[in-house]
Amino acid sequence: MEEKVKTEQEIFDTVRSIINHIRPYIIGDGGDIDLVSVKDGIVTIRLLGACVGCSMIDVTLNQGIKNWIMEEVPEIKDVVLLQESFMEEPYFTDEPIE
Repeated sequence: MEEKVKTEQEIFDTVRSIINHIRPYIIGDGGDIDLVSVKDGIVTIRLLGACVGCSMIDVTLNQGIKNWIMEEVPEIKDVVLLQESFMEEPYFTDEPIE
């Protein structure tokens, strides 16, 4: 029996559903998770809140989020974390504090 090939939208929807299932656990620890994109088998996520700067972020990503998504969606080759600079607005500014 031939397996049905999933469309990009079906893959995105499945990943989004998994992210929505994971979200309460992340929020419970003071963080949050945002699905940025799913393209060419690569899922890009953003971790927010208490996750930013957390020493356990690699464990959360690699042993939790990545494993779960890749087990459930065989079309996914990798899950990567969007790294954003903390030196960009709105975090730091040259404006004086009033």
